[in-house]
Amino acid sequence: MKVILRKNVASLGDAGEVVDVKNGYANNYLIPQGMAARATDGALKALETERKQQARKIEQQRVAARAIAEKIQQMTLKVPARAGESGKLFGTVTSVNIADALKVEGVDVDRRKITLDAPIRALGNYEAEVKLFMDVSATIKVTVEAEG
Repeated sequence: MKVILRKNVASLGDAGEVVDVKNGYANNYLIPQGMAARATDGALKALETERKQQARKIEQQRVAARAIAEKIQQMTLKVPARAGESGKLFGTVTSVNIADALKVEGVDVDRRKITLDAPIRALGNYEAEVKLFMDVSATIKVTVEAEG
C-alpha cells in the first residue's frame, strides 16, 4: 500500500515522502498513529500543491535574505566599548552587541546567527559573519571604538 508520510519515520523516510509499505503496517500502525495517510489521487495532488507553495515561500525568503545581505555587506558598524589606556576592553564585544548595533541601523538579526572567530577584546577593526538563510550569509565590518 502506498502512503504519504506525515511525520519523519526512522525506518521509512521523512515527512512528505510517498512510500510503499505492507497493508497491515499501514492500517494498524502508521495511519492510526497519524504518521501517514493513504496515497490517493486527491492526496497526491494536495501534496504536490503544498510542495509548490513551500518552494515559492522559500524562494521569497531567500530573495528577502539576499536584499538584507546586500545592505549588511555595505555597512561598517561602530560599536562603542569601555577600554583602558592600552586599548584592551573592559569585557568583550559579543554577537549580542553586534546584533544591538545592527538593530540601531535598522536591520533586525538574531544574535545566534552572528558568528565571530573569537570574542573581541581590544579596540580595532574586525569582521563577523551573519547567516541570514540556508545558503545566504554576509560579512559585516565591525569597528570597536573607545566609549566617551
